[in-house]
Amino acid sequence: MEFGKCKMEDLVMKNLFKGIYKGKKVLLTGHTGFKGSWLMIWLQQLGAEVVGFSLKPNTDPSHFDLLKNDAISIMGDLRDTSLIAKAVAEYKPEIVFHLAAQPLVQRSYAEPIETFETNIIGTANLYEAIRSAGSVKAVVNITTDKVYQNKEWVWGYRENDPLGGQDPYSTSKACVELVHECYKKSYFREAGIFSATARAGNVIGGGDWAEDRLIPDIVTAASIKASTDIRNPHSVRPWQHVLDPLAGYLLLGQQLLERNSIAEDGWNFGPSMEDCLPVNKILDLFTKYWEGIRWNDVSVNKKLHESNILRLDCSKAFHHLQWSPVWNIETAIEKTATWYKQFYSDGLITTNNNIQEYISDAAARNAVWTN
Repeated sequence: MEFGKCKMEDLVMKNLFKGIYKGKKVLLTGHTGFKGSWLMIWLQQLGAEVVGFSLKPNTDPSHFDLLKNDAISIMGDLRDTSLIAKAVAEYKPEIVFHLAAQPLVQRSYAEPIETFETNIIGTANLYEAIRSAGSVKAVVNITTDKVYQNKEWVWGYRENDPLGGQDPYSTSKACVELVHECYKKSYFREAGIFSATARAGNVIGGGDWAEDRLIPDIVTAASIKASTDIRNPHSVRPWQHVLDPLAGYLLLGQQLLERNSIAEDGWNFGPSMEDCLPVNKILDLFTKYWEGIRWNDVSVNKKLHESNILRLDCSKAFHHLQWSPVWNIETAIEKTATWYKQFYSDGLITTNNNIQEYISDAAARNAVWTN
């Protein structure tokens, strides 16, 4: 494999987010996953000293392996209380980004106990390690847009809407929000640890090969000239490129490190309402950039419950953090399709290029974290 060429302006990069990550010790759980591997490389480019804690990648190929990253990487399970405690105590992080989870709805139906143990008990284990370490100043816990009690309405869910979940994954993540609130009020505030949760939409981008996800399914099939079975072609989701919520997480982390008490809350980082589209529209857009995409509607065979409509209201992040998406859905799909096409045709990994393009577009829009 070869990496796409990308001219990186190190000084400019390390001054993003007011340069707060330069030299910071960061613990990133879930760094071998899709979002985690993107966040890991961006944090390193920001000058952070990153330690990853995660299970080994469970896909082949995997974005993490393709990046050939030299960050300190601890392969472990959050359910292993002593191992996560040892990692936090030894590396003494100043900020923790918690992404590690069992993240798949369909798998949660098949493995509910694993899902509950990993997501709920795993988070509690991490939080116990954090409050014992004495080094941590800020925690950003990434949950999901599916923490809300889904009422199948057309409005976007706001951060003060009721939590809930019908499938084991959604339920587990709603419970994680409660665990977080408990530790924040019972332990973190007294210890001077500023913390928050972040809820993103359906993220897309190059390097995701997880099972039962729309984009990985269609690109894997297209790469071998096959078609894809689609369970829910009319389901509406808040689609966004992975870099948009990651910018939100990093901005939120900056605010917490700066001791901004307003940031200590739950936050939605999703797309604009017009980018909350049904699955079939996403497939139509993707076909513009990859003509080999073919799919079959198998919704009549659907057996397990999945929500039909899910939108996020992100006005709180816009007004209080000055965060907003940089790439609309068409740009997100173009970048994603091009990433995969270059990977399958030429063996290129263009992650760095995407990050630089995203930063340039954000600066052109005068995004607050670029100033």
